[in-house]
Amino acid sequence: MFRGFYTVGSGMIAQQRRTEMLANNMANANTPGYKAEQSTIRAFPEMFMSRLDAARVPTEKGLSFKGLNPVGGLSTGVYMQETLPLFAQGQLRDTELKTDVALIDGPMDVNEETGVAGTVFFTLEGENGDQYYTRNGNFTVNAEGYLTNPSGLYVLDATGNRIELPNDDIRISEEGFIFTGDTQAATLGIAYAAEPDTLSKRDNGLFTTADGQPLPMGGTYSIQQGFIEGSNVDAGRTMTEMLTAYRAFEANQKILQAYDRSMEKAVNEVGRVN
Repeated sequence: MFRGFYTVGSGMIAQQRRTEMLANNMANANTPGYKAEQSTIRAFPEMFMSRLDAARVPTEKGLSFKGLNPVGGLSTGVYMQETLPLFAQGQLRDTELKTDVALIDGPMDVNEETGVAGTVFFTLEGENGDQYYTRNGNFTVNAEGYLTNPSGLYVLDATGNRIELPNDDIRISEEGFIFTGDTQAATLGIAYAAEPDTLSKRDNGLFTTADGQPLPMGGTYSIQQGFIEGSNVDAGRTMTEMLTAYRAFEANQKILQAYDRSMEKAVNEVGRVN
């Protein structure tokens, strides 16, 4: 009986965490460059149950021996194993700002084992010199003349250096070349992740590599100036999944209440002497 409490409880915890993940997706449905998270729910290893019986042998002395009779498998609950970002292309939004740029994915190699395609990112530099990666191309030129993202991180060029510009009156080609007038000032550093599901997700739509090593430059892409890539969250589908997770949580809750009533009856009524 008590095992049932643990099994139902694990199901409620898994659905609660899934609901929190989906709510976070909904909250970021309008965040530029945001990649929706997906969850995987797995079952704990099953227990194989057997019954200990005593079998009698038809002999003069009536010998008996103990044996195990299989009963069957017993589930021990479920858990949310991990969350992984969905790196599908988001819709482009027209901002008409010259410092806004959107990455458009070209044909990418697909990992045969995982079925996940590679993807490309803008390259950023943090305060401590670490590299970050993002799909949010909502850039501005700061007071020092450097191209930065909304968090103040520096946008890097193809050689890993900060991009310094005289002003925000720039032109950016589809290949990522930045021009001030007729002069090429820099080239946007576009990093390629062959296995994007191995990246670590950070706050504000940023990603880092697991080992801290920078990603190589490359990939097939085009750049659209005056646009930003929107979130790839499907609001309708996310709402449906939230309702499904809530119903699953509610079903586990009702089972838990039934277990509680059974235990209350066992404690207060079974074995009572009238």
